[in-house]
Amino acid sequence: MSELKDLINYVSKSLVDMPDNVEVNEIVGEQTTVIELKVDKTDLGKVIGKQGRTARALRTILNAASTKLKKRSVLEIIE
Repeated sequence: MSELKDLINYVSKSLVDMPDNVEVNEIVGEQTTVIELKVDKTDLGKVIGKQGRTARALRTILNAASTKLKKRSVLEIIE
């Protein structure tokens, strides 16, 4: 498991009520790595936040971490 996947997994599990239902998948492409985040339907609001603020913060953290690792990554929250 990569550092980026671990990071999103850890932060997401800390945010939600049902951490056992958090799934993080990593799809590595040539240019970009896609991190897919899937949470329980009841926890979707907690991960997205008001006006998408929490989701934006997660993407900012992911961007900072991937820049440090000299990689490009995108976070997709799957409903």
